[in-house]
Amino acid sequence: MDANGSELNRNGTHQAEHVPLAERFRPETWAAFQHEGIRERAILERLREGRGSVPSLILWGPPGVGKTSLARLVGSTFPVTFVELSAVLSGVKEVRAVVDAAQHQHQQRQTVLFLDEIHRFNKAQQDAFLPHIERGTIALIGATTENPSFYLTPALLSRVRVIQLNPLPKPALSTILDRALRDASISCNDEIREIILEAAEGDARSLLSMVEELSGVEVPLERDALLERFSRYRMIRHDRAGDSHYDIASAFIKSLRGSHPDAALYWGFRMLEAGDDPAFVIRRMIIFASEDIGNADPRALQLAVATAEAYDRIGFPEARIPIAQCITYLATAPKSNRSYLAMHGAIKAIRNFPRASVPLHLRNAPTKIMQEAGYGEGYLYPHDLNGAVDATSNFLPEEISALTLYEPSDRGYELRIQERMNQLKALRNH
Repeated sequence: MDANGSELNRNGTHQAEHVPLAERFRPETWAAFQHEGIRERAILERLREGRGSVPSLILWGPPGVGKTSLARLVGSTFPVTFVELSAVLSGVKEVRAVVDAAQHQHQQRQTVLFLDEIHRFNKAQQDAFLPHIERGTIALIGATTENPSFYLTPALLSRVRVIQLNPLPKPALSTILDRALRDASISCNDEIREIILEAAEGDARSLLSMVEELSGVEVPLERDALLERFSRYRMIRHDRAGDSHYDIASAFIKSLRGSHPDAALYWGFRMLEAGDDPAFVIRRMIIFASEDIGNADPRALQLAVATAEAYDRIGFPEARIPIAQCITYLATAPKSNRSYLAMHGAIKAIRNFPRASVPLHLRNAPTKIMQEAGYGEGYLYPHDLNGAVDATSNFLPEEISALTLYEPSDRGYELRIQERMNQLKALRNH
């Protein structure tokens, strides 16, 4: 601060009072940087010490975890020319200008280009970086909230190091909160602190924005009023086509498979509450009912299909009720993937023996020539046999006559199926 108490930034110039608290509180030293959410400690230590040249990096993580702060600290630690752009506002033209300037000083000083929201660049724009990174004209530091595996080109990923930043843990957020409350001359009890920490959910920027809101409140708010005031910071982080969508869908299916109805309800309705398509959730349940439950409980597939019909008839939000019923039924039903495994076994056998002949006795013989060729000869009509079972004929091609594909489990209705198959096997061996 200067003699008048105004805050100064790292260049010694005055910060405007209207600058958001989150921007004013950006760490300007490594000691102030909350790095608990970073796993790559070796590369982080190298960056802290300023050893060697700056490597090209992709900083990947949710909002408010320090991606921009980390990039700026790298820029201030190494003797480099640090240029900051946003993919929201910039394009190839601005990048080309940075590269042209970097080429003129390439031998004297390394240029580091920090590109925020790099996932917004299309494939051609991303590929424009490749020759300049390879020649060392620039070091690229990109920041993204989206999974680089899905949003960045393989060619670019092969030339950078990905550093994942996770949501900040509670102790780190608590340290930031205490400092912010002191700076704003705000005193609050433990309950209010806990509300702020919970609402922030690992996002330092949201936390500081909440403190900034409190600084304008003259009368202490009650707990319910505070929760209402901060409700917008607790919006569900989810997208309908990106990384979060598939992560939560995976958690939903794995919870169903793990027979945990509470977790399955949580993940299923988290997708729905975030605005995901109910038809997607129902489709996943129909697939699950057959793949993971199968004949252990044939009613599971019936209920899943009925849930789809219920959604078509009554729509949302009322369809949440049958959806919840279906989720709890699927989660608690006995599980068997034996039909699913049998399917893959059949496909494998088909690919190994794509031209295996149909046994003559299984072929139709609608013409005299076919009858004379032996088509249908020896076929036994099961309904004319004892128990309606043909226990003597072979129904597979000769090459795979001993093939076994479906082996029922000892769970649910498949116990009865297993008993039936054992009876059939005994008849065939008699």
